Amino acid sequence: AYNIHVNGVLHCRVRYSQLLGLHEQLRKEYGANVVPAFPPKKIFTLTPAEVEQRREQLEKYMQAVRQDPTLGGSETFNSFLRKAQQETQQIPTEEVVLEVLLSNGQKVKVTILTSDQTEDVLEAVASKLDLPDDLVGYFSLFLVRETKDGAFSFVRKLQEFELPYVSVTSLHNPEFRIILRKSYWDSSYDDDVMEHRVGLNLLYAQTVSDIEHGWILVNKEQHRQLKSLQEKVSKKEFIRLAQTLKYYGYLKFDPCVTDFPEKGCHVVVSAGNNELNFQVRLPSEQIKEGSFKVTRMRCWRVTSSVPMSNGPSGSSPGKSEVKLELAFEYLMSKDRLQWVTITSPQAIMLSICLQSMVDELMVKKSGGSIRKMFRRRGNGALRRSDSQQAVKSPPLLDSPDASREPMAKLS
Repeated sequence: AYNIHVNGVLHCRVRYSQLLGLHEQLRKEYGANVVPAFPPKKIFTLTPAEVEQRREQLEKYMQAVRQDPTLGGSETFNSFLRKAQQETQQIPTEEVVLEVLLSNGQKVKVTILTSDQTEDVLEAVASKLDLPDDLVGYFSLFLVRETKDGAFSFVRKLQEFELPYVSVTSLHNPEFRIILRKSYWDSSYDDDVMEHRVGLNLLYAQTVSDIEHGWILVNKEQHRQLKSLQEKVSKKEFIRLAQTLKYYGYLKFDPCVTDFPEKGCHVVVSAGNNELNFQVRLPSEQIKEGSFKVTRMRCWRVTSSVPMSNGPSGSSPGKSEVKLELAFEYLMSKDRLQWVTITSPQAIMLSICLQSMVDELMVKKSGGSIRKMFRRRGNGALRRSDSQQAVKSPPLLDSPDASREPMAKLS
Protein backbone atom coordinates (compact mmCIF):
# COMPACT_ATOMS: atom_id res chain seq x y z
CA ALA A 1 0.00 0.00 0.00
CA TYR A 2 1.07 3.61 -0.59
CA ASN A 3 0.81 6.30 2.06
CA ILE A 4 -0.84 9.51 0.86
CA HIS A 5 0.13 12.54 2.91
CA VAL A 6 -2.12 15.58 2.60
CA ASN A 7 -1.21 18.86 4.26
CA GLY A 8 1.70 17.34 6.14
CA VAL A 9 -0.18 14.43 7.74
CA LEU A 10 -0.89 10.85 6.75
CA HIS A 11 -4.31 11.01 5.14
CA CYS A 12 -4.80 7.46 3.90
CA ARG A 13 -3.21 4.26 2.57
CA VAL A 14 -4.19 3.01 -0.87
CA ARG A 15 -3.22 0.20 -3.21
CA TYR A 16 -2.12 0.61 -6.83
CA SER A 17 -5.38 -0.99 -7.99
CA GLN A 18 -7.46 1.62 -6.09
CA LEU A 19 -5.53 4.47 -7.70
CA LEU A 20 -5.92 2.82 -11.11
CA GLY A 21 -9.68 2.63 -10.45
CA LEU A 22 -9.73 6.36 -9.63
CA HIS A 23 -7.75 7.10 -12.83
CA GLU A 24 -10.18 5.11 -14.98
CA GLN A 25 -13.16 6.87 -13.40
CA LEU A 26 -11.60 10.31 -14.03
CA ARG A 27 -10.83 9.37 -17.66
CA LYS A 28 -14.42 8.23 -18.16
CA GLU A 29 -15.79 11.49 -16.76
CA TYR A 30 -13.31 14.03 -18.16
CA GLY A 31 -11.65 12.36 -21.15
CA ALA A 32 -8.14 10.97 -21.69
CA ASN A 33 -6.75 14.33 -22.88
CA VAL A 34 -7.54 16.04 -19.53
CA VAL A 35 -6.29 13.37 -17.10
CA PRO A 36 -2.50 12.99 -16.60
CA ALA A 37 -0.71 9.78 -17.66
CA PHE A 38 -0.90 6.95 -15.12
CA PRO A 39 2.04 4.62 -14.29
CA PRO A 40 1.48 1.47 -16.40
CA LYS A 41 0.72 -2.00 -15.07
CA LYS A 42 3.62 -4.48 -15.07
CA ILE A 43 3.27 -8.19 -15.73
CA PHE A 44 6.23 -9.30 -13.61
CA THR A 45 7.04 -8.60 -9.96
CA LEU A 46 8.63 -5.18 -9.56
CA THR A 47 12.26 -4.81 -8.49
CA PRO A 48 12.96 -2.46 -5.53
CA ALA A 49 14.12 0.22 -8.02
CA GLU A 50 10.88 -0.16 -10.02
CA VAL A 51 8.82 0.01 -6.82
CA GLU A 52 10.44 3.36 -5.96
CA GLN A 53 10.03 4.60 -9.53
CA ARG A 54 6.30 3.72 -9.43
CA ARG A 55 5.92 5.48 -6.06
CA GLU A 56 7.47 8.65 -7.53
CA GLN A 57 5.24 8.44 -10.62
CA LEU A 58 2.11 7.97 -8.47
CA GLU A 59 3.11 10.93 -6.29
CA LYS A 60 3.48 13.13 -9.38
CA TYR A 61 0.18 11.82 -10.75
CA MET A 62 -1.73 12.67 -7.55
CA GLN A 63 -0.14 16.15 -7.39
CA ALA A 64 -0.99 16.80 -11.06
CA VAL A 65 -4.63 15.76 -10.53
CA ARG A 66 -4.95 17.92 -7.41
CA GLN A 67 -3.47 20.97 -9.15
CA ASP A 68 -5.83 20.71 -12.14
CA PRO A 69 -8.81 23.06 -11.51
CA THR A 70 -11.35 20.60 -12.95
CA LEU A 71 -9.98 17.32 -11.58
CA GLY A 72 -8.72 18.64 -8.22
CA GLY A 73 -12.10 20.10 -7.29
CA SER A 74 -14.12 17.19 -8.66
CA GLU A 75 -16.43 15.17 -6.44
CA THR A 76 -14.88 11.98 -7.89
CA PHE A 77 -11.40 12.88 -6.64
CA ASN A 78 -12.48 14.32 -3.28
CA SER A 79 -14.86 11.47 -2.45
CA PHE A 80 -12.05 9.00 -3.28
CA LEU A 81 -9.82 10.70 -0.69
CA ARG A 82 -12.61 10.85 1.91
CA LYS A 83 -13.52 7.18 1.49
CA ALA A 84 -9.85 6.14 1.63
CA GLN A 85 -9.35 8.24 4.79
CA GLN A 86 -12.27 6.53 6.51
CA GLU A 87 -11.14 3.03 5.45
CA THR A 88 -7.53 3.64 6.53
CA GLN A 89 -8.56 4.82 9.99
CA GLN A 90 -11.08 1.93 10.18
CA ILE A 91 -13.87 4.14 11.47
CA PRO A 92 -17.29 2.72 10.53
CA THR A 93 -20.08 5.02 9.35
CA GLU A 94 -22.24 5.77 12.37
CA GLU A 95 -23.90 8.66 14.13
CA VAL A 96 -21.61 10.51 16.54
CA VAL A 97 -21.53 13.74 18.51
CA LEU A 98 -18.74 16.10 17.44
CA GLU A 99 -17.66 19.03 19.61
CA VAL A 100 -16.81 22.24 17.75
CA LEU A 101 -15.36 25.21 19.63
CA LEU A 102 -16.17 28.88 19.15
CA SER A 103 -13.51 31.56 19.71
CA ASN A 104 -14.78 32.30 23.24
CA GLY A 105 -14.34 28.67 24.31
CA GLN A 106 -18.05 27.86 24.00
CA LYS A 107 -18.68 24.31 22.76
CA VAL A 108 -21.21 23.50 20.06
CA LYS A 109 -22.17 19.82 19.95
CA VAL A 110 -23.50 18.55 16.64
CA THR A 111 -24.82 15.12 15.78
CA ILE A 112 -23.25 14.02 12.50
CA LEU A 113 -22.18 10.89 10.68
CA THR A 114 -18.52 9.87 10.87
CA SER A 115 -18.59 9.96 7.03
CA ASP A 116 -19.80 13.59 6.86
CA GLN A 117 -17.45 15.85 4.92
CA THR A 118 -16.24 19.30 6.01
CA GLU A 119 -19.10 21.22 4.36
CA ASP A 120 -21.71 18.95 5.98
CA VAL A 121 -20.23 19.54 9.44
CA LEU A 122 -19.95 23.30 8.82
CA GLU A 123 -23.61 23.41 7.82
CA ALA A 124 -24.60 21.35 10.89
CA VAL A 125 -22.77 23.83 13.17
CA ALA A 126 -24.35 26.81 11.35
CA SER A 127 -27.78 25.23 11.71
CA LYS A 128 -27.26 24.61 15.45
CA LEU A 129 -26.25 28.27 15.89
CA ASP A 130 -29.08 29.58 13.66
CA LEU A 131 -26.53 31.18 11.33
CA PRO A 132 -28.36 31.93 8.04
CA ASP A 133 -27.37 29.99 4.91
CA ASP A 134 -26.03 33.04 3.07
CA LEU A 135 -23.49 33.65 5.87
CA VAL A 136 -22.14 30.08 6.08
CA GLY A 137 -19.57 30.85 3.35
CA TYR A 138 -17.95 33.51 5.56
CA PHE A 139 -16.87 30.90 8.11
CA SER A 140 -14.68 27.80 8.06
CA LEU A 141 -13.68 24.96 10.35
CA PHE A 142 -10.04 24.86 11.46
CA LEU A 143 -8.03 22.13 13.10
CA VAL A 144 -6.20 23.69 16.05
CA ARG A 145 -3.99 22.55 18.87
CA GLU A 146 -4.81 23.91 22.30
CA THR A 147 -1.76 25.36 24.05
CA LYS A 148 -1.17 25.32 27.82
CA ASP A 149 -2.26 28.96 28.20
CA GLY A 150 -5.63 28.23 26.59
CA ALA A 151 -4.74 29.83 23.25
CA PHE A 152 -4.81 27.98 19.93
CA SER A 153 -2.10 27.06 17.48
CA PHE A 154 -3.57 26.67 13.99
CA VAL A 155 -2.77 23.41 12.21
CA ARG A 156 -4.85 23.80 9.04
CA LYS A 157 -8.18 24.73 7.58
CA LEU A 158 -10.29 21.60 7.09
CA GLN A 159 -10.64 20.85 3.38
CA GLU A 160 -13.36 19.37 1.18
CA PHE A 161 -11.46 16.07 0.76
CA GLU A 162 -11.49 15.17 4.48
CA LEU A 163 -13.91 14.00 7.13
CA PRO A 164 -13.56 16.27 10.20
CA TYR A 165 -14.55 13.59 12.72
CA VAL A 166 -12.00 11.13 11.27
CA SER A 167 -9.31 13.84 10.98
CA VAL A 168 -9.54 14.86 14.63
CA THR A 169 -10.10 11.44 16.24
CA SER A 170 -7.31 9.74 14.26
CA LEU A 171 -4.79 12.08 15.95
CA HIS A 172 -5.56 10.38 19.32
CA ASN A 173 -4.74 13.56 21.23
CA PRO A 174 -7.30 15.65 23.17
CA GLU A 175 -5.23 18.81 22.52
CA PHE A 176 -6.43 18.78 18.90
CA ARG A 177 -9.80 20.48 18.46
CA ILE A 178 -12.00 21.85 15.70
CA ILE A 179 -12.82 25.56 15.89
CA LEU A 180 -15.20 27.78 13.91
CA ARG A 181 -13.72 31.10 12.72
CA LYS A 182 -14.33 33.64 9.99
CA SER A 183 -12.45 32.66 6.84
CA TYR A 184 -12.11 35.93 4.93
CA TRP A 185 -9.43 38.63 5.12
CA ASP A 186 -11.07 41.86 3.95
CA SER A 187 -12.69 43.53 6.98
CA SER A 188 -15.28 45.23 4.73
CA TYR A 189 -17.02 41.82 4.67
CA ASP A 190 -17.63 42.26 8.42
CA ASP A 191 -20.61 44.47 7.48
CA ASP A 192 -22.37 41.52 5.80
CA VAL A 193 -21.74 39.29 8.82
CA MET A 194 -22.85 41.93 11.36
CA GLU A 195 -26.24 42.29 9.64
CA HIS A 196 -27.38 39.15 11.45
CA ARG A 197 -27.45 38.64 15.21
CA VAL A 198 -25.60 35.28 15.16
CA GLY A 199 -22.97 36.54 12.71
CA LEU A 200 -22.40 39.59 14.93
CA ASN A 201 -22.02 37.41 18.04
CA LEU A 202 -19.49 35.11 16.34
CA LEU A 203 -17.45 38.04 15.04
CA TYR A 204 -17.57 39.78 18.43
CA ALA A 205 -16.42 36.62 20.27
CA GLN A 206 -13.53 36.18 17.83
CA THR A 207 -12.46 39.84 18.15
CA VAL A 208 -12.53 39.72 21.98
CA SER A 209 -10.51 36.47 21.91
CA ASP A 210 -7.89 37.89 19.50
CA ILE A 211 -7.44 40.97 21.71
CA GLU A 212 -7.15 38.83 24.88
CA HIS A 213 -4.45 36.67 23.24
CA GLY A 214 -2.50 39.73 22.14
CA TRP A 215 -3.04 39.12 18.44
CA ILE A 216 -4.49 42.63 18.01
CA LEU A 217 -2.31 45.43 19.41
CA VAL A 218 -4.08 47.72 21.91
CA ASN A 219 -2.70 50.71 23.85
CA LYS A 220 -4.02 51.80 27.28
CA GLU A 221 -6.51 54.36 25.94
CA GLN A 222 -7.90 51.96 23.33
CA HIS A 223 -8.14 49.25 25.97
CA ARG A 224 -10.17 51.61 28.17
CA GLN A 225 -12.53 52.45 25.29
CA LEU A 226 -12.96 48.78 24.38
CA LYS A 227 -13.67 47.87 28.02
CA SER A 228 -16.33 50.58 28.17
CA LEU A 229 -18.01 49.33 24.97
CA GLN A 230 -17.88 45.77 26.32
CA GLU A 231 -19.63 46.85 29.53
CA LYS A 232 -22.35 48.55 27.48
CA VAL A 233 -22.58 45.41 25.29
CA SER A 234 -22.10 47.66 22.22
CA LYS A 235 -20.85 44.83 20.02
CA LYS A 236 -20.91 46.65 16.67
CA GLU A 237 -19.10 49.68 18.08
CA PHE A 238 -16.57 47.35 19.74
CA ILE A 239 -15.83 45.68 16.37
CA ARG A 240 -15.70 49.06 14.58
CA LEU A 241 -13.06 50.30 17.03
CA ALA A 242 -11.13 47.00 16.78
CA GLN A 243 -11.07 47.33 12.97
CA THR A 244 -8.89 50.45 13.37
CA LEU A 245 -6.29 48.60 15.47
CA LYS A 246 -3.04 47.06 14.29
CA TYR A 247 -3.27 43.39 13.24
CA TYR A 248 -7.09 43.32 13.26
CA GLY A 249 -8.18 40.32 11.17
CA TYR A 250 -4.69 38.77 11.16
CA LEU A 251 -3.88 35.17 12.09
CA LYS A 252 -0.85 35.00 14.35
CA PHE A 253 1.51 32.02 14.07
CA ASP A 254 3.80 30.42 16.63
CA PRO A 255 7.39 31.74 16.82
CA CYS A 256 9.57 30.11 14.14
CA VAL A 257 12.73 30.65 12.08
CA THR A 258 13.39 32.51 8.81
CA ASP A 259 16.39 33.16 6.55
CA PHE A 260 15.40 36.81 6.06
CA PRO A 261 17.12 39.23 6.43
CA GLU A 262 19.76 36.67 7.45
CA LYS A 263 19.89 32.96 8.26
CA GLY A 264 18.57 31.64 11.56
CA CYS A 265 16.52 34.71 12.56
CA HIS A 266 13.68 34.09 15.01
CA VAL A 267 10.42 35.48 13.69
CA VAL A 268 6.74 35.83 14.57
CA VAL A 269 4.67 35.70 11.37
CA SER A 270 1.13 37.06 11.09
CA ALA A 271 -1.12 36.72 8.03
CA GLY A 272 -3.69 39.35 7.14
CA ASN A 273 -4.46 42.38 4.98
CA ASN A 274 -3.10 40.50 1.92
CA GLU A 275 0.37 40.22 3.43
CA LEU A 276 2.67 38.20 5.66
CA ASN A 277 3.92 40.41 8.49
CA PHE A 278 7.33 39.56 9.98
CA GLN A 279 8.49 40.58 13.45
CA VAL A 280 12.11 39.45 13.27
CA ARG A 281 14.58 39.20 16.13
CA LEU A 282 18.02 39.78 14.65
CA PRO A 283 21.13 38.08 16.14
CA SER A 284 21.88 41.51 17.69
CA GLU A 285 18.56 41.09 19.64
CA GLN A 286 17.14 44.05 17.71
CA ILE A 287 13.47 43.61 16.65
CA LYS A 288 12.62 44.59 13.08
CA GLU A 289 9.21 44.55 11.45
CA GLY A 290 8.34 44.27 7.78
CA SER A 291 5.63 42.98 5.46
CA PHE A 292 5.52 40.90 2.29
CA LYS A 293 2.51 41.66 0.09
CA VAL A 294 0.88 38.65 -1.54
CA THR A 295 0.60 40.63 -4.80
CA ARG A 296 4.43 40.77 -5.04
CA MET A 297 4.91 37.02 -4.53
CA ARG A 298 5.66 35.22 -7.79
CA CYS A 299 5.02 31.77 -6.34
CA TRP A 300 5.46 29.76 -3.17
CA ARG A 301 5.92 26.16 -2.19
CA VAL A 302 5.86 23.96 0.88
CA THR A 303 8.49 21.26 1.34
CA SER A 304 8.94 18.72 4.10
CA SER A 305 12.47 17.50 4.50
CA VAL A 306 14.36 14.88 6.46
CA PRO A 307 18.16 14.93 6.96
CA MET A 308 19.70 12.08 4.91
CA SER A 309 22.19 11.22 7.62
CA ASN A 310 19.56 10.25 10.20
CA GLY A 311 19.10 6.54 10.72
CA PRO A 312 19.31 3.68 8.22
CA SER A 313 17.72 4.07 4.81
CA GLY A 314 14.04 3.26 4.81
CA SER A 315 13.60 3.78 8.54
CA SER A 316 10.72 6.04 9.39
CA PRO A 317 11.96 9.46 10.50
CA GLY A 318 11.20 10.69 13.99
CA LYS A 319 8.67 13.48 14.24
CA SER A 320 11.23 16.00 15.46
CA GLU A 321 13.42 15.41 12.41
CA VAL A 322 10.82 16.30 9.78
CA LYS A 323 11.05 19.97 8.90
CA LEU A 324 8.29 21.87 7.13
CA GLU A 325 9.30 24.92 5.13
CA LEU A 326 7.33 27.56 3.28
CA ALA A 327 9.44 29.38 0.68
CA PHE A 328 8.12 32.22 -1.46
CA GLU A 329 9.76 34.14 -4.30
CA TYR A 330 9.33 37.85 -3.69
CA LEU A 331 9.77 40.91 -5.88
CA MET A 332 12.06 42.91 -3.57
CA SER A 333 12.59 45.70 -6.10
CA LYS A 334 11.84 46.33 -9.77
CA ASP A 335 14.16 43.64 -11.18
CA ARG A 336 15.13 41.65 -8.09
CA LEU A 337 13.36 38.46 -7.07
CA GLN A 338 14.48 36.72 -3.89
CA TRP A 339 13.46 33.52 -2.12
CA VAL A 340 12.41 33.92 1.53
CA THR A 341 12.06 30.75 3.63
CA ILE A 342 10.08 30.20 6.83
CA THR A 343 10.77 26.97 8.75
CA SER A 344 7.67 26.23 10.81
CA PRO A 345 5.42 23.29 11.72
CA GLN A 346 2.60 25.62 10.55
CA ALA A 347 3.98 25.99 7.00
CA ILE A 348 0.91 24.26 5.53
CA MET A 349 -1.44 26.66 7.32
CA LEU A 350 0.63 29.62 6.09
CA SER A 351 0.31 28.32 2.53
CA ILE A 352 -3.47 27.91 2.93
CA CYS A 353 -3.68 31.53 4.17
CA LEU A 354 -1.74 32.78 1.14
CA GLN A 355 -3.97 30.79 -1.21
CA SER A 356 -7.19 32.10 0.34
CA MET A 357 -5.91 35.70 0.17
CA VAL A 358 -5.28 35.21 -3.56
CA ASP A 359 -8.74 33.64 -3.99
CA GLU A 360 -10.34 36.63 -2.34
CA LEU A 361 -8.36 39.16 -4.40
CA MET A 362 -9.29 37.35 -7.63
CA VAL A 363 -12.97 37.24 -6.70
CA LYS A 364 -12.97 40.98 -5.89
CA LYS A 365 -11.07 41.77 -9.09
CA SER A 366 -13.64 39.92 -11.18
CA GLY A 367 -16.45 41.85 -9.47
CA GLY A 368 -17.73 38.82 -7.56
CA SER A 369 -18.65 38.67 -3.89
CA ILE A 370 -17.63 36.33 -1.13
CA ARG A 371 -21.16 34.89 -1.08
CA LYS A 372 -20.60 33.74 -4.64
CA MET A 373 -17.23 32.16 -3.79
CA PHE A 374 -19.29 29.17 -2.74
CA ARG A 375 -21.62 27.49 -5.17
CA ARG A 376 -23.88 24.55 -4.65
CA ARG A 377 -23.19 21.31 -6.44
CA GLY A 378 -25.93 19.05 -7.69
CA ASN A 379 -25.65 16.88 -4.57
CA GLY A 380 -26.18 19.88 -2.28
CA ALA A 381 -22.58 20.13 -1.09
CA LEU A 382 -20.83 23.49 -1.03
CA ARG A 383 -17.64 24.03 -2.94
CA ARG A 384 -15.26 26.85 -3.66
CA SER A 385 -15.38 28.37 -7.11
CA ASP A 386 -12.48 27.79 -9.48
CA SER A 387 -10.79 30.92 -8.15
CA GLN A 388 -8.85 28.59 -5.84
CA GLN A 389 -6.61 27.81 -8.80
CA ALA A 390 -5.72 31.45 -9.43
CA VAL A 391 -2.09 30.94 -8.42
CA LYS A 392 -0.27 27.66 -8.64
CA SER A 393 3.16 27.03 -7.22
CA PRO A 394 5.43 25.08 -9.55
CA PRO A 395 5.94 21.57 -8.13
CA LEU A 396 9.63 22.15 -7.35
CA LEU A 397 11.04 20.14 -4.53
CA ASP A 398 14.61 21.42 -4.36
CA SER A 399 15.40 23.81 -1.54
CA PRO A 400 16.05 27.40 -2.63
CA ASP A 401 19.14 27.31 -0.43
CA ALA A 402 21.82 25.35 -2.28
CA SER A 403 24.32 25.39 0.60
CA ARG A 404 22.21 23.18 2.89
CA GLU A 405 23.08 19.66 3.89
CA PRO A 406 21.63 17.02 1.55
CA MET A 407 17.96 16.55 2.34
CA ALA A 408 15.43 13.99 1.21
CA LYS A 409 12.47 16.06 0.09
CA LEU A 410 9.35 14.12 0.91
CA SER A 411 6.52 16.21 -0.43
